[in-house]
Amino acid sequence: MGEVVGCGLIAHVPTIMLPLEIRHELNKGEDFSVVAGLQRLKNEVLAKLDYDIVVVLDSHWFTTVEFVITSHARRTGKYTSDELPRGMSQVPYDLPGDPAFAERVASKAAKHGTWITANADPYLPIQYATVNVAHYLQKGPEAWISVSCAQTGETEDFLRVGRALREAIAESGKKVLLLASGAMSHKFWPLQKLRAHEAAGVEHIFSPAHAAADLERIEWFKAGDHARVLRTMPEFLKFKPEANFGHYLMMAAALGEEALAAPGKLYSEYENSIGTGQVHIWFDRPQSGWTSHKKAAE
Repeated sequence: MGEVVGCGLIAHVPTIMLPLEIRHELNKGEDFSVVAGLQRLKNEVLAKLDYDIVVVLDSHWFTTVEFVITSHARRTGKYTSDELPRGMSQVPYDLPGDPAFAERVASKAAKHGTWITANADPYLPIQYATVNVAHYLQKGPEAWISVSCAQTGETEDFLRVGRALREAIAESGKKVLLLASGAMSHKFWPLQKLRAHEAAGVEHIFSPAHAAADLERIEWFKAGDHARVLRTMPEFLKFKPEANFGHYLMMAAALGEEALAAPGKLYSEYENSIGTGQVHIWFDRPQSGWTSHKKAAE
C-alpha cells in the first residue's frame, strides 16, 4: 500500500534563483531566509526520508477546463521564465517521471467528481514553481510529477483533486512526497511602488491585514490545526492567497482534510516578496499517522 511520507508548504519565490550579491542588494545586505531554508530542508529532512515520487502541487501552472498531471517518462531541458527572465534564465532541469502513477491519479477523477488529465506532451511547458524547488530539493533517482491548479477552481474543486490523489497513492504502492509549492497571501505592490518593497521584512507585505491573516494561519499550522485553516477558507480568500490556496488544499485533502493533524515546523522566516507572504512549513508526521484518530472518527 502506498503512503505519503512527508509534505510541506514550500515557497518557490523567484528571489531564490537570483545570485547571492543581488539578494543581498535587495535585502539590506542580508540573504532571504527562504534560501537557507530550502538547503536545510534537503539536508535535515529529505536526506532522511525514503520516497519514490515527489508530487509538486504547482500554484504557478494555471489550467482552465481541467486539472493536469504530468505523465512524462522524463522532463529535461532549460527553463527561462517569460514572467521574470532576468532572474530565471536557462535554468537546467532533469526530472524523471512516473507515467503509470500519473495515469492512476487521472483515472480517479470521475469518481471524485472532477477532471484530471494526464499529459506527456514533450512540448508541455514547465513552470518555475516546479523548477525552482527541484533546483534545491532534488536528490536524484526519485520521480518528479507536477499537478496544475485550475484557475477556474474553487475550494471544493481542489479538495476533490486531493481526494483522488489520496486514493491513487494508497493503491500505487509508492512512497510519495507532497510539495505544495506556492505563497500564502499574494497581492503585489504596483509597479511604481514595488521597488521600495523588495526586502524580506514583514512591514513590506502588501498590508498589515494580509500579514495578520498569514501569521494567524501559520500559528494554526504549527499547532496542526488544519481543520481551522480549512473552515476559514472563505475569510482567507479575501487576502488573495496564491492560486486560491489550491496547492495547500490539494495537499490537505490528500491527507484527510479536517482530520489532518500534522504539526508544522518553519524552515524559514515568514517574509515578503514584493507584497506577497512567503514561508516554508514542513509538516511532521504525528505518532498516530497523518490524521487524528479523534477527528477521523467524528
